[in-house]
Amino acid sequence: MAEELEGQVVRKVAVRLMPLLCICYVAAFIDRVNVGFAKLQMMPALGITQGEYAFGAGIFFVGYFFFEVPSNLLLVRFGARRWIARIMLFWGIVSCCMALVQGPRSFHALRFLLGAAEAGFFPGVIFYFTAWFPRVYRARAVSAFMMAAVFSFVIGSPLSGFLLDHPQLGLAGWQWLFIVEGIPSVLLGFVVLARLPDGPSDARWLTDAERTWLLERLARERAEQDQKHSLPLGKALRDPRILFFSLLYFLNVVGGYGLDFFAPTLLKSAFPDSSSFTIGALAMIPPLVALPVMVLYGRRADATRDYAGHVAGAALLAAVGLTALSLPLPPPLVVVGMTLCVTARWSLIGPFWSLPTAILSGAAAAGGIAWINSLGNLGGQLGPVLLDAFATPGGSFSTGLRVLAALLLCCAACALFIRARRWTHMEGEGGTPRSSGATSEPERPGAADAPEPSALR
Repeated sequence: MAEELEGQVVRKVAVRLMPLLCICYVAAFIDRVNVGFAKLQMMPALGITQGEYAFGAGIFFVGYFFFEVPSNLLLVRFGARRWIARIMLFWGIVSCCMALVQGPRSFHALRFLLGAAEAGFFPGVIFYFTAWFPRVYRARAVSAFMMAAVFSFVIGSPLSGFLLDHPQLGLAGWQWLFIVEGIPSVLLGFVVLARLPDGPSDARWLTDAERTWLLERLARERAEQDQKHSLPLGKALRDPRILFFSLLYFLNVVGGYGLDFFAPTLLKSAFPDSSSFTIGALAMIPPLVALPVMVLYGRRADATRDYAGHVAGAALLAAVGLTALSLPLPPPLVVVGMTLCVTARWSLIGPFWSLPTAILSGAAAAGGIAWINSLGNLGGQLGPVLLDAFATPGGSFSTGLRVLAALLLCCAACALFIRARRWTHMEGEGGTPRSSGATSEPERPGAADAPEPSALR
């Protein structure tokens, strides 16, 4: 009966929360990366150089860095419902304003503001999951949520290509792109305000028995975490493990966004005679392949609890894909190489976020998750800049792609180091945690060591 109740509760939570949060992330990610398609028209129209574009694409993450930790702490203070709605409303407005760009300075300023506006959404949702999903369900919950970011390419790539080819109402295609793709974020802000509960205590769709079980299960897990890994917020932000998690995430983000912001350019080079809509359709193939793989990968990571090992494997495959893209491939194999990169890069993220959330709770979780995400996402500034810096006068990105591949190999090495040190005390990584000089007894069998759960399958 207890197992039946567990499956019932987690399934209900997933069905009630995940669709809305995923739709919000689709809108967010389209607004974040649609500049890669706008670049095809905006650069020649406004006289923006490739170096200025690369800097502007990445400066988004500088704004993200400065405002992410404060945003996540304010989410704890004001509640997820109001704060996530505020974030969505602001970023939707700024995204629409991208249509007003007149040159490099306004481009850089608005990209910075877009990052500041969106700051706190992703880490806020990751923290929000800790208030709803028991520990053994979180990798697949995060993987399911990250599918929204991947699915945004499935929708956004052909839509962006279509909008570029069809200017309307006296606006250029790239201007129309920013307006049309920014409006849904504004509208979704009001939906979140009306529909999203702050926590299980506010969820009227849970029965009393379901709510009691969930709150008790989460409280027990938080107590176990605090006993083993108790970290106040200030110490969490300085903890070597948290900084090392940030480095690992940074290395993954460098490679991921380096590719994202130049993917339409790489495809246009491989298929020079294709229309913008065709390039968008080709860009849709990698995420379509990645979507089912992410689900299976997150499920396998939860089943084995070898999260660090899964991070290392995905980083290694992404490095192989980037290396392949640096070679003179036939056009169809460019799509294959890009598919391998995209699939591996996104499959990594679900298992990754199960690592820091295993040692953080409460305010330390809110601040620590945001700190890791903000430091890691600075790689989004470096990735496109590296590709541009190593580009040849003829427009080849081969050297830059190999540099990104090398950084992803370092990412895999970091994950293997975490696995060897057993920092998170996950069952698949074995043994007792090594932390701050103290040893602890092995974890008692109990609810957190339950068999492989099925509620999110």
